[in-house]
Amino acid sequence: MAITRELIRIENPKGEPGFLGAGHIARPLIYDNYEQTDPFILLMDDLLDKKDTIPAGGPHPHAGFETVTLVLDGELGADDHKLKSGDFQLMTAGSGIVHTEVIDKPGSMRILQLWANLGRQNRKALPRLQDLPLAHVPVVNENGTHIKLYSGTLTGITSPVQNYVPLLIADITVESGVTSVQQLPANYNTFLYVLNGTVQVGESKTLLYKDQVGWLNIFDQNGESELKVTAGDDGVRFVLYAGKPLHEGIVSHGPFIADDSEEIVQLYKEYRQGKMKHISTVPETQHYKW
Repeated sequence: MAITRELIRIENPKGEPGFLGAGHIARPLIYDNYEQTDPFILLMDDLLDKKDTIPAGGPHPHAGFETVTLVLDGELGADDHKLKSGDFQLMTAGSGIVHTEVIDKPGSMRILQLWANLGRQNRKALPRLQDLPLAHVPVVNENGTHIKLYSGTLTGITSPVQNYVPLLIADITVESGVTSVQQLPANYNTFLYVLNGTVQVGESKTLLYKDQVGWLNIFDQNGESELKVTAGDDGVRFVLYAGKPLHEGIVSHGPFIADDSEEIVQLYKEYRQGKMKHISTVPETQHYKW
């Protein structure tokens, strides 16, 4: 008998003024209680409607984890580091990098940015950048279900993105009234974030609405589990995140993740001494363009 996934927790994150100034609304989807969200540390839904040319953002450090960026609308960055709607980027901060995000022209954008844990054995990994443009994202379109797979394996397709921690990320659209069944690892911590429409989840047919986050039950054993979703009258679009928990404690402070507070102090020291290089300087062998 198949292991079925059901909704066990529904959250209603609220938007709040973001650090980029006027027109920036930041909706924290994950921001605390890491024991429940492991291996996901933080997830923000950033909406920006910028009307001026005043530069917002700037250089900042990261260490001890990975940032996972999915551009839903608009553009982010410039030149070789520009991300457009539908593009995906995974940046392994690892031992420590400096990253720059400056927005200096009018425009609208919506970005999902995740902080994913690295685990003790990879906490100080060599910084790495992986870009997956929309044109190269694996897709499946069948029976009223449309899947763009950014990380991991789902429905017989596999993303080229390399993971230290097993991670599945997919943008899924299901047409009105269609039921879709997906096979997921039973021991992956999994949640859905609804972008548009409504969806019934699991055999219990629990409803999940636009802007809600729904966490699924999780099992200790290996093997597959079954996620059944049925789209509402207007269809549904949601992002599916699933990752294998590490079951390791972390210390979080500002832009750094570490195993203990002493390491946090050391990271700040290295940053102040200029030992963290800018991510744009990583060698080509550490910059994957899929």
